[in-house]
Amino acid sequence: MSRTPRRTRTPGRSAGAPHRSRAPLWRALLALVVVGVSLFFALTTPARLGLDLKGGTHIVLETRDGPGVRADGPATDRALEVLRQRVDALGVAEPSLSRAGERRIVVELPGVQDPREAAEVIGRTAQLTFHPVEEVTGKRPGGDARRGDGEGGARVLPDPDSKGAYLRLGETSLTGEGVKDAEARLDTAQGSGWNVTVDFRGGASDRWAELTGAAACRPPDSPQRRVAIVLDDRIVSAPRIQESVACRTGITGGSTQITGNFQADEAKDLAALIKGGALPVPVDVIEQQTVGPSLGADAIRASAQAAVIGLVCTGLFVTIVYRLLGALATVALACYGLISYAALVALGATLTLPGLAGFVLAIGMAVDANVLVFERAREEYTRPSLRPDEARSRRDLRRSLRTGFQQAYSAVIDSNVTTLLAAGLLFFFATGPVKGFGVTLSLGVLTSMLSAMVLTRVLAEWAVRRDWVRRRPLLTGMAGASRLRAWLAGRTPRLASRPRLWLGVMTGLVLVALAGIGLRGLEFGVEFTGGRMVEYTTSRPVDADTARQAVADAGFPRAVVQEAGDSGISVRTEKLTDTEREHIREGLESAGGKVTVERDERVGPSLGSELRDKALIALAVAVGAQLVYLSIRFRWTMATATVAAMVQDVVLVVGLFAWLGKPVDSVFLAALLTVIGYSVNDTVVVLDRLRGMRRADRGTPLPDLADAAVLRTLPRTVNTGMGALFILVALTFLGGDSLTDFSVALLAGVVFGMTSTVLTATPLAVVLERWKPEARREQPSRQRDTKNPTGAVV
Repeated sequence: MSRTPRRTRTPGRSAGAPHRSRAPLWRALLALVVVGVSLFFALTTPARLGLDLKGGTHIVLETRDGPGVRADGPATDRALEVLRQRVDALGVAEPSLSRAGERRIVVELPGVQDPREAAEVIGRTAQLTFHPVEEVTGKRPGGDARRGDGEGGARVLPDPDSKGAYLRLGETSLTGEGVKDAEARLDTAQGSGWNVTVDFRGGASDRWAELTGAAACRPPDSPQRRVAIVLDDRIVSAPRIQESVACRTGITGGSTQITGNFQADEAKDLAALIKGGALPVPVDVIEQQTVGPSLGADAIRASAQAAVIGLVCTGLFVTIVYRLLGALATVALACYGLISYAALVALGATLTLPGLAGFVLAIGMAVDANVLVFERAREEYTRPSLRPDEARSRRDLRRSLRTGFQQAYSAVIDSNVTTLLAAGLLFFFATGPVKGFGVTLSLGVLTSMLSAMVLTRVLAEWAVRRDWVRRRPLLTGMAGASRLRAWLAGRTPRLASRPRLWLGVMTGLVLVALAGIGLRGLEFGVEFTGGRMVEYTTSRPVDADTARQAVADAGFPRAVVQEAGDSGISVRTEKLTDTEREHIREGLESAGGKVTVERDERVGPSLGSELRDKALIALAVAVGAQLVYLSIRFRWTMATATVAAMVQDVVLVVGLFAWLGKPVDSVFLAALLTVIGYSVNDTVVVLDRLRGMRRADRGTPLPDLADAAVLRTLPRTVNTGMGALFILVALTFLGGDSLTDFSVALLAGVVFGMTSTVLTATPLAVVLERWKPEARREQPSRQRDTKNPTGAVV
């Protein structure tokens, strides 16, 4: 008797049960590990704040060639070590010194609000020398005080102990390189006040004994019994050798004291200079920035408020539009914020003011990948089909969600890579705080991809496997088209069918922007022009005219004076010393009451021109890099259309700032490069859809496919733009003066980016494709819905 063969059953799975991939398990484990590690770093590692957030002084020094010495890399390294010793001697908490390039040294002094003393101490060349005194003369030296050839030649310098007298010095007997240590001390025993004790090393002790021994052989009232201690061509002390010192024996023991009626601060500064030693090459201060602590605290508080408000608004918006999936995406966004912050502190990156703004902005941009996935999943679930069996399989929430992630993958990668290109250019070309913006933006982009493609997917797939969710597909947000899509479907916009009309409209806007640039010009900041910008805070409100008159009365009638917030006045001049800065502050006190300095920026003309050139290079490289990448990923026609729309957005933002008279500085450059990334990001999504639709359907005219691509991606464009707009509007109104212009530039860039995608990039791509159409390739025949020719799966 024959038996019916038994059906083999897969262990661990009942017959007829759908196959479940093991992929969600590893994604869930990865998500759990990443969130856990991020939570650990966020709770245990404090953030490293930049000076523009915690207050302090930022100084950039540039070494230059001196007599017989070249300012190369090794010389700059030696100068850096000398400066480090000087700063340590000043007692500044957690100073930072680093070399930037071959000739530049960046010094950050947290908590130092008055840069005059710090810049004077660390920036002086400190050529310390010891000389015998040959004679006292009342004749002022003509020209340079230095006489003879070389460092050892005779010098005639003012006598610090006698007004109007000068000392003729002999050759150098000892230099600061022989100094072992120096310390400021208060003489309480003899009551002589503050002095500096200097200890010598090795052979320098013997040379000091020879110098003082030779002077001790002179008569007590002879000027040749004095020894001059010279610092930077200035005699800081010319003590007379006491009669107790033996002739030819001199002062032994390797130690001496410098006296000169010093105040406590003067003695400490002199000790710091002597202990640090002489700089091997001269240095110049080419940039100096001072930020008050209250300004940074206000920026942190405002940015935190903007982040919370923007995240809540974005979460509510996404939840309303995508229901359950939107709520889960909001949870993933919160995890994204945690992961981004943890990555920032774990890498030891410095959080600057533009970087803080970039961190907040990235929250709004992080919703982009989620919106892409959800829109693709919604299309897959609601797309009509000719075959009933295919329609039933497509109504599976899990299948539609999985298809949404698969189809959105290429667009997510392309859009984020273009943003990373802009962020990378910020890191390589920018300096100071703006470089921090590039770091935080890069971390934000990478983390957003992890958040959307891993965290959101884990949560969404877990949700759609629940029976109570499968029975209520409307709850997920995938069932049913969005209201915006339904409204557009009834009107069928024909943008690509009349490309010349819309290109003409956008060209008109570009001409208006160019007119603003040509007629009003750009208000370049001190970073690009050189000069000094000081921002004062007054206890009473002062209007710009009153402040301008006060500044003119202080001796600066050509200074650019503007209001900065409710109780702030900014003054920008080409040249301004620290003493003149105080004169302006005193002049403002008559009208504004108590006046304090909140921000002080000084940039040399050479550095300003260099930064301006770097800005232009960064913009040019950004355009070129985007064009190269897009030409690889797309056909040249679409790449050209994308870059043209991007350039248009840049011109419109620059023109807007020209018409508004807002400053163009390094922070504006950061905003502009971000606009480039966002503009390309938005356009890539539309053209990626058009490319896929054209591959699947060669029979439909290109303008119809382009209109269909815009129609399908417009909800994504609007929803993503709304996420960024919530953040930017919050930053505009809550970010204070420091972030207002930055937010305005990005706000305009987002609006222009969404518009240019639809009205510039897409019509231009259609025109270029008509001019140089792509060679047709043989495609496998597939059934097409004649009622919905653009409905193929792509």
